Amino acid sequence: MILQALYDYYQRKAAADPDSIASRGLEWKEIPYLILIDKDGTFVELQDTTEGSAKQKRAKKYLVVKSKGRSGSGSWQTVNILWDHFGYVLAQPKNTDEKGMSKALEDARKQNKSFVQEVKRIAALFPSSEEIQAVSRFYDITENIERIKADPLWEECIKKDGTNLSFKVTGNTSIVAANPDITSLIECGSEENEEEGICLITGKKAPIALLNSAIAIPGGKSGAKLVGFQKKSGYDSYYKEQGMNAPISKEAEDAYTTALNTLLGKDSSNKYRLHDTSVVFWSQKPTKLEQSFAFLVSAPPKDDPDKNIEVIKNFLSSLKSGVLDEKDKTPFYILGLSPNAARISVRFWRQGTVGEFSSHFRQHFKDLDIVRNKSKKEYYSLFNLLTQVSFQNKMENLPPNLASDLTQSILDNGPYPATLQMQCLTRIKADRNITSIRAAILKAYLNRKYRNRTNKPKEIDMGLDLTNTNQAYLCGRLFAILEKIQSDAIPGANSTIKERYYGAASTTPATVFGRLLSLSRHHLAKLDTGKCVYYEKLLQGVISDLDSNGLPKYLSIDDQSRFAIGYYHQREDLYTKKDTTDKE
Repeated sequence: MILQALYDYYQRKAAADPDSIASRGLEWKEIPYLILIDKDGTFVELQDTTEGSAKQKRAKKYLVVKSKGRSGSGSWQTVNILWDHFGYVLAQPKNTDEKGMSKALEDARKQNKSFVQEVKRIAALFPSSEEIQAVSRFYDITENIERIKADPLWEECIKKDGTNLSFKVTGNTSIVAANPDITSLIECGSEENEEEGICLITGKKAPIALLNSAIAIPGGKSGAKLVGFQKKSGYDSYYKEQGMNAPISKEAEDAYTTALNTLLGKDSSNKYRLHDTSVVFWSQKPTKLEQSFAFLVSAPPKDDPDKNIEVIKNFLSSLKSGVLDEKDKTPFYILGLSPNAARISVRFWRQGTVGEFSSHFRQHFKDLDIVRNKSKKEYYSLFNLLTQVSFQNKMENLPPNLASDLTQSILDNGPYPATLQMQCLTRIKADRNITSIRAAILKAYLNRKYRNRTNKPKEIDMGLDLTNTNQAYLCGRLFAILEKIQSDAIPGANSTIKERYYGAASTTPATVFGRLLSLSRHHLAKLDTGKCVYYEKLLQGVISDLDSNGLPKYLSIDDQSRFAIGYYHQREDLYTKKDTTDKE
């Protein structure tokens, strides 16, 4: 189904705007360096195509014949047409230590031999093409290689293994690999003796792709594939090898790989990153959800940090106004991928409708709604949630599967993963800081966990609930009141009871609250009569609802969450009424 949906996406893009996606057999490829030659094939200079600076530095893209699949010990025989990495183009070995240099040199020599043979073959096909003939003559001039290695850009060019190069002839604006004669090679007929079969995507009999094209996924190897069968490694059945085990026609293979590479491309707006997972999404036709989806889950643009909030607001208002219809039956797809050696792992795959996913996101944001100071963000993207529960607010410090698990729970409108709750409580105790977003996470987690159970507890409100008699929630409220009394009695104190006692109070209330209540008497004595009476009434209102048999000796993980929410609700209420300032 994944491949079918990708194939359909290619057809959609090609039909709507042919320039938005590469034609069959072609691909947009970044080529950082060009070998400039004259019409006689003599080397002139290396040219750097990269533009921008620092992290924004990008190599120029060219529309070239699509790269071919390479596999096994004979991969050196497979070359790209008039472009490739420096091993093929210039016999330059990959960067390695002295021990591995001998093999690297031999590999580069064989790669270059194959590349030159292909150049000569193409030159014979197009004897009247000055550009192609110039490249052929380039390899007849032995001094050219030494001249290239003396070029000022050479050392920079070979710093990174796999750097692609191509040729450009003086006086021309484009590279030789983009020459119409070259790109026309893909229209040449079928290869001799190629195997045919029934394509699993189209259902039609056609030539089968034995090797699938590589997918350019962040963090993956250059030849990583979504579909692949290693020869003689236990994957063959009924004497079938490679792609014949799951036959995909060459036309369909080209379409789905081009579609996926387009979705994953640097300029794509249909992707985002979550930890080690690259997520792509698309709908059967252009939709508002497709336009908004990335902003609902990803980090905001650095040049516009409020962009996500604006998009989420617009998304939710579109649902209310009917612009985005929860009954919209347009198919919508979400695919999570991560690199795994030379393969690509499917972390998750979701297919549904625009209406279903829109409804699930609406519920997700509703669950996260909580009382907050006006200075705080109104809505949180998935990225915001994850960084708030990670060490130093860095995505790389998250547990391995949390990002993808949380994504799936939102898409399925199910309970959040338990790891999210644990991470949130850990950060609260470590930082001694219950921010609005952390309180929102715990509230949403508990409400979604128990929502569909038979004997479910009352859902937690977005603000202070005076009718909530849960003992953990009341303990959290009591702790917030005691902290506020101390703050009013000793303004600017170096440390508060939160810094010293929050961990114990939120896990073993019975061990510390007696001491804290006794301490509050000293603090109340320092306040004026009006404040003293006010706080005593607040304390009594909470204490009267606590169990007469005593405070809980131990709080479960869920009750620790309720404690945190009760603390947050009460503190927000106190500071809103008294100081209108949130000192998170």
